[in-house]
Amino acid sequence: MVLPMPFLSRRPTVPAKDGASWPHVIILGGGFAGAHAVGALRDARVRVTLIDRNVYKTFQPLLYQVATAGLNPGDVTMFLRGLSLKVPNMRYRQGEVEGVDPERKVVKLDEGQKGIHELSYDYLIVANGATTTYFGTPGAEEHAMPMYTRSQALAIRDRIFSELERSSREDVRGHDKLHVCIVGGGPTGVEIAGALADFRMQELDILYPEMDPGTLQVTVLQRGDELIKEFSPKYREYAAEELKDRGVTLRLGHGVKEVGYDHVVLDDDSILESDITIWAAGVAIPDSVKDWGLPQDKRGRLSVDDYLQVKGYPGVYAAGDIAGQDEALPQLAQPAIQMGEAAARAIAAEVAGKPRKRFKYTDLGTMATIGRHAAIAEIPVLGGLSGALGWAAWLGVHITKMIGHRNQRAVAMNLVSLYSGSRATHQPNPVVGEVNSLRAARIFEEQAANRKFGKGASADAPADVAPADAAAADAAPGARSVPGPTKD
Repeated sequence: MVLPMPFLSRRPTVPAKDGASWPHVIILGGGFAGAHAVGALRDARVRVTLIDRNVYKTFQPLLYQVATAGLNPGDVTMFLRGLSLKVPNMRYRQGEVEGVDPERKVVKLDEGQKGIHELSYDYLIVANGATTTYFGTPGAEEHAMPMYTRSQALAIRDRIFSELERSSREDVRGHDKLHVCIVGGGPTGVEIAGALADFRMQELDILYPEMDPGTLQVTVLQRGDELIKEFSPKYREYAAEELKDRGVTLRLGHGVKEVGYDHVVLDDDSILESDITIWAAGVAIPDSVKDWGLPQDKRGRLSVDDYLQVKGYPGVYAAGDIAGQDEALPQLAQPAIQMGEAAARAIAAEVAGKPRKRFKYTDLGTMATIGRHAAIAEIPVLGGLSGALGWAAWLGVHITKMIGHRNQRAVAMNLVSLYSGSRATHQPNPVVGEVNSLRAARIFEEQAANRKFGKGASADAPADVAPADAAAADAAPGARSVPGPTKD
């Protein structure tokens, strides 16, 4: 008998001969929960169908690097069909989920062809995540830019560079600053603010020598009085100080009341200039889930028991952002990964006639990066890390948690290249795409009646509006002047 060599042989890429008779598991969503659920079913005697509107899985913790031109979009995405290398009993189908009928055990799917297709299942894992919510803020859906998907991150990146190109052509004497306001002071808001501040400090004056680095203003708007409440007070303060040192203006304690083309209105009726408003304020469960007939908690999440099974519906499980236990977990990557794997193991146990295990979340810690060589990490048992050591830990964890060796290598090389060296040795080379400053300029002119700032703005704009220039920044909580380029 010839023994297979583990490093020279591959798992079969086709199901077993009797696979057609195996129970059918449908997984809705190819995010963290869905993709890891697929992996956990690799050795179960089930047929797996993974359904997602996109053919790729997005590593969302690094989307902000795509939005700020630090990484290629392909670096943070993996082709979902590639999962079949290690899970030969998995098949992928692209489509929009139009509904779930738990009584008939079917999923209604729009695949672009005539009519709605129905797929029957024996077990179902709902892991299609959440979507951006604007909390009913007027103008937000029209003018603010969310950053929850790959296409949204690319839209932000292209908008930033289009507006930079447009601003670079303006007359220096009447130059209008380019203001980016980030709504939300959680990890996403802090990370994108830090990345933009680093870009301004390290690269802007080299790439745009005709513009002063202070042209790009970055402001974080947070309804609460502190940033990143997921962390202890010590690290909240550290993150705030690091952002201030990088010239980021913090406007804390005020929510956004309205969003316009080039401004935001705060809840105290003050108006801030905001040429680009990035919305990082929260997510919610899609409204369509209400029509599925499954129980939901007060936040809209599907109510699940200790086994992650939807209450009252045997064989239907939920994992990730859409799953709501009695004690809700944070809508982050690590809970989604663990829930996806646990739901899959529960199904595998049922199929094998074995008892299921209750799901218990293991807190592996929380991490966030503030900018160049500055990050925070709170890890149970090990304690907290910050600064360069925290950044190294953040980098290592994010690389190892990615699915796909190509992605791991690409991200490691690109991030090390982006953050290593000095200004004398590092040649700026942002990952840009469709930079259409001509279109941006036309829209800028067309929006004159709706603008409150810049040349040609509406004449009836109030005289007491508060542009986030030096004077307003000094009055803002935590404001600092924009620092010059660093020399490290």
